[in-house]
Amino acid sequence: MTADRAEATTGPVLDDIDARPGSTASLLRTLVGLYLRPLGGWISTADLVALAGDLGIPTAQARTGVTRLKQKGLLLAERRHAAGYLLNPDAATMLERGDRRIFEMREMTDADSWCLISFSMPESARATRHQLRRRLQWIGAGVVSPALWICPGHLQGEVQEIVDDLEASEWVTLFQAGTPTTARTLPEAAADWWDLESLRAEHLAFQASLATLPTAPFAAYVQLLDRWRVLPYVDPGLPPSMLPAEWPGRRSVTEFQRLSTELADAAWRRVRDVTRHSAAGSSATGAELTAAGRS
Repeated sequence: MTADRAEATTGPVLDDIDARPGSTASLLRTLVGLYLRPLGGWISTADLVALAGDLGIPTAQARTGVTRLKQKGLLLAERRHAAGYLLNPDAATMLERGDRRIFEMREMTDADSWCLISFSMPESARATRHQLRRRLQWIGAGVVSPALWICPGHLQGEVQEIVDDLEASEWVTLFQAGTPTTARTLPEAAADWWDLESLRAEHLAFQASLATLPTAPFAAYVQLLDRWRVLPYVDPGLPPSMLPAEWPGRRSVTEFQRLSTELADAAWRRVRDVTRHSAAGSSATGAELTAAGRS
């Protein structure tokens, strides 16, 4: 059992959806999301700062970044044989959802269903309306009209979680639908509902960034995940029939999967070397960790 936990209770976990990939906040969150669960949920402060150093984050900056993760509810201060941090149990659902997105990006087919999100909110709920739109955009939903949004049908559960979290169910109605019928072609409609040009640029930027990955496997793997993690959210995985010719999304997925497979085991060995006193009970390989993220 653990002892001397600084927090008596856990609280809401705030997801840093706006953390810029490559920033201290983003890299630390990626590091924590990848490795604290297979390490048993706890890591010493010294080990966490050492791993951050492998990512090029100076000690003082790393300590400040870890404190911010604690403030956002992702980590709980807990002393065991040394000062350290426990992964907030309340973060499990969020991290598992992220695993599914990051390690198994889904591409729709023409036979798949869609989820339509219709909402009408009073002016007194303006802040809630703003948060709903912001979070729908983050999961890759498109805008048919200001009060009608669309996303892949397999994301309806995530939409419902957003609505419930915002306590907005009285103003929101969800529908399952088949292929949209419009006066335009489906690629024309998709280009209107989603910002495909910006999304194309995101894919091309990700692909170009792979040439600048560090040579050390641990740093390369964390950087790879950090640079990739936004794309599976903002890209809804539209069916090919709705996308422009030579869409770069498939190449991004292929390159991510290839590099992830190449780097995962060596990266995990580095984590085990740094945390050997606290990871002795874990025998997972990097490949098994990646597979676990896809389950």
